Amino acid sequence: MQKAISTFLSGIRSFFAGLTPVQTLVFGYASYVLLIFLPLCLPFTWKVEHINWLDHLFMATSAVSTTGLVTVNTPDAYNLIGQIILLLGFQIGGLGYMTFGSFAIMASRSRVSDSRIKIGRAVFSMPDHFDPVSFIRRAVIFSIIIEVLGACGLYFAFSRSGVESPLWPAIFHSVSAFCTAGFSVFPNSLESFRSDIWVNGIISALSIFGAIGFIVISDLWISFRSRVRSITLTSKIILTATFGGMLVATVALYFDSDLASLPQGERMLAAFFQAMTSLTTVGFNTHPIGLVSHASVMVIIVLMILGASPSGTGGGLKSTSWSAGLAATWSMIRGRRETTFFGYVVPNYRIQAAFASFTLYLMFFALGSFLLLLADKHQFEDIVFEVASGLGTVGLSRGITGDLNDLGKVTIICLMFIGRVGVVSLALAALARKNGNEPKSNAKADLIV
Repeated sequence: MQKAISTFLSGIRSFFAGLTPVQTLVFGYASYVLLIFLPLCLPFTWKVEHINWLDHLFMATSAVSTTGLVTVNTPDAYNLIGQIILLLGFQIGGLGYMTFGSFAIMASRSRVSDSRIKIGRAVFSMPDHFDPVSFIRRAVIFSIIIEVLGACGLYFAFSRSGVESPLWPAIFHSVSAFCTAGFSVFPNSLESFRSDIWVNGIISALSIFGAIGFIVISDLWISFRSRVRSITLTSKIILTATFGGMLVATVALYFDSDLASLPQGERMLAAFFQAMTSLTTVGFNTHPIGLVSHASVMVIIVLMILGASPSGTGGGLKSTSWSAGLAATWSMIRGRRETTFFGYVVPNYRIQAAFASFTLYLMFFALGSFLLLLADKHQFEDIVFEVASGLGTVGLSRGITGDLNDLGKVTIICLMFIGRVGVVSLALAALARKNGNEPKSNAKADLIV
């Protein structure tokens, strides 16, 4: 028996060792979905008498892709065991890069092979000067610390707000926020806490930490330890794009006609939270999305498409990709042949990769919208919003997810899976296929997209 198990595990290792980084991601995340889907199908995880198998698959894919779209209400459909399984899903989904990097890099007890390092760098979207093993170790420790601190903070915030038995909601929402999953054990997400600055603040901090990614955190830690007050170009772009995007979006959403009736402080808090939750792709909401104006719907769709950052837990196009596109456009308008960021020249192959990622993303977005419009009869803006949310792994909805027919659910399932592995994987594959004439990357000037 022991020999059979050893042979089986050896076969699995050999199988994954022969895969490309893209194939590793696809097979890995597919196995994650299966791992969560199967126990969700067991009746002892339900609160109701029956849940369709397709809804279980939808929920499993949503959890692993850290999307947060649901066809059944989580606290009404699943008991504590089912909710723990979902938490496991978005925990391993949010840290999936880390999981596969760990498998690829640390599977060998001896010298780490060049092929495994290559897979690890692709999985994590790491700059060349980052040490994969140290990076993984810091990412694990950082994740545990942030989620524990977040759970402690939310426990006191929920207790202060009168939530009964606040321990489990605190743990669940801390992991959900850090993994930018957007799953909630409250029936109306966080709408009951719209004016609660503590809940808003803690959830926002967790979401931002998850969205900016482990590259930035590791970069800042290395800079702090070495006492060199300088970070990589990638980190500068991520921080500027994330906080700059949230600031601009907060101002835009502040003028939403439905928010105008709120008290001044609550109005600003709601606008900021909705901007934050859309751009980081965490997917929580403190204000009903179905009530916002068409102008705000457009702003949120744009934010969901732009998305979080490389090596983070969020989805979307990624901040470095659209920032590189803007920089290249600005350079062209100014008549410059080189694209620069903060005084550094960005290699042409990075710009090409950014535009490839952008093009692929729009292609999937257009195809997904077309298929869902064929499959479903809801309003145009609601369907486009749903597609943007699914592909961006955001989880916001204008209330149509639970009413989708089977074909519509399958479409969103595919979009959520593609949003987690497809577009990013294709962009990483483009980066990996560099020809011999390309310039070597610079530790300070190189940009990951």
